[in-house]
Amino acid sequence: MRAALFVTCLVDQLFPRAGEAAAAVLRRCGVAVEFPPAQTCCGQVAFNDGFWDEARPLARRHIEVFDHADVVVAPSGSCVAMVREFYPMLLRDEPGWAARAREVGQRTFELSEFLVDVLHTEDAGARFPHRVTYHPACHGLRALGLRDQPLRLLRRVRDLDLRPLRGAEECCGFGGMFAVKFSALSSAMLETKLRAIEDSGAEVVTATDVSCLMHLGGGLSRAGSRIRALHLAEILAAQ
Repeated sequence: MRAALFVTCLVDQLFPRAGEAAAAVLRRCGVAVEFPPAQTCCGQVAFNDGFWDEARPLARRHIEVFDHADVVVAPSGSCVAMVREFYPMLLRDEPGWAARAREVGQRTFELSEFLVDVLHTEDAGARFPHRVTYHPACHGLRALGLRDQPLRLLRRVRDLDLRPLRGAEECCGFGGMFAVKFSALSSAMLETKLRAIEDSGAEVVTATDVSCLMHLGGGLSRAGSRIRALHLAEILAAQ
């Protein structure tokens, strides 16, 4: 099987190791990985903030770049949700583009979703001898229905001690521009999440989105915590 890697903006600019890890995991699972170099932002930030006119050209470009890919895989539930769930809404007044958006969306998957639901693989061949807790990112959980796929993968990682997270399905407070526009509320939500992470006894907190991990990792660092924030792909790539 061949898959096009949709690496996403934050991964490309700030967390390249997550993208490299995703590619490594896919290759280890027998997938031939391609990276379309013409890919850019999917338009999610503009869309979420109400700038739909600015988001549409980005959506059309994304569709053109990935139109011929058999499968598209991304280490980001939020960006996959943008393509699969919100492109048809964004382009609803352009029937031709909306149809193409639905076709590309049907072939676009978040990494853990692709491994478990498409490849039917739960063991990625990883070893990670650390205590880990998992934070379900909102877009993956609520838009894509990602619930047990990441956990099933983590449970098969050798020597990994998976710790439960209190209030796991509560938002960490990031939400893109939400953290900027409503900083006080975002900070309060973050503090609640950080206390739960500390109480889990974990050495590492993981998630399927680097946006949440950026928020969590920043909070942990400012608090002087020794807990690291790592993308799920980085754990699955470890050996």
